[in-house]
Amino acid sequence: VGSCTDLVATVIQPLMQLYGDQFDVAPYGVILKPNQGRQILRDDPDSGFSPNAAYIFKKQLEEADFILLNRIDELSEDEINELAELVSAEAPSVPVLRISAREGTGFDALLEILEQRGEFGRRFLELDYDIYAEGEAELGWLNMSLTVAADHEFELDDLLIGIVTCLQQSLAETNAETAHLKTIGLSSGCHGVANLTGSDSPVECSLASNCRTKQAEIVVNARVAIDPEELERLVQIAVRGAAAEQHATADVRQTQSFRPGRPVPTHRFSESK
Repeated sequence: VGSCTDLVATVIQPLMQLYGDQFDVAPYGVILKPNQGRQILRDDPDSGFSPNAAYIFKKQLEEADFILLNRIDELSEDEINELAELVSAEAPSVPVLRISAREGTGFDALLEILEQRGEFGRRFLELDYDIYAEGEAELGWLNMSLTVAADHEFELDDLLIGIVTCLQQSLAETNAETAHLKTIGLSSGCHGVANLTGSDSPVECSLASNCRTKQAEIVVNARVAIDPEELERLVQIAVRGAAAEQHATADVRQTQSFRPGRPVPTHRFSESK
C-alpha cells in the first residue's frame, strides 16, 4: 500500500470487504503539524516541500474523517484560527478538532469522536499515482541503529538532543526540510526520545530518560527532503560528533537509507459496497 495516503481505498475498505465480520471501523483521523501545515496550505514557496509533496499532504486532509490540529499550546489564538480556516478551505467537509497532546487539551472531544460508528473510512480519493510516487520519492528515508559506549557515565538525554541538534544545523545549511526526525535511546530499563518536527522548530526531548549510563542503544529515524545518501552521511557525522561530546564512541550496527518506491497496492477499491 501507499505509505501516506489512499488508505481508505487500499487498507480500510479492503479489510471491510474481505474481513468485514472481524473488524469495526472507527473514524479515521489525520494529525496536522502546524508549522509545515500552515506553510503548505498558504502555498508558501519557501515551505521546503515541492508541489508534489504538498499534493500528498493535501490529499491526506481530503481523505480524513476528521483532522486534528495538534500543538495548539504553541500557537496564539489568531494563529490557531488562521490554521483552522486554511484547513477548512482545503477540506471543507471534514470536521476539525483543536488539541494539545502535551497538555491534554481537546481530548474529551477526540475520545467522543473516536467512539462514534457509522459511515467512516469511505472518503475515496481521486489520486494521481504518478504525482503521488514523485512526491514520495523526494524524501530521503533513514533508519539507523547504533551502540554508544564510554568508560564513564554520560547523560543519555544530552546524547539524544546532541544528535538531533547537530542534524538540525547541518540540514539547515543544505536547505533540506525535515518532515520527521527522531532519536530513541534505551539503556538498562531507561527510555528517552528527542525529536524535531520541522526545520524551524526547536529540538525537543519529548520523553526524558533522566538516565546516566555507560552504554546505550540508539535508533535514529528520519524523513527529510534530501538525497538519502547525503542524509546518511550527515547522520553518521551527527551521531559520531554527539558521541564524542560525551567522550564516548558510536558503533553503527545497521543503516537503511532509501527513497520510497512507487506505491503498488495489492487491493485498491474505488467505492464501498
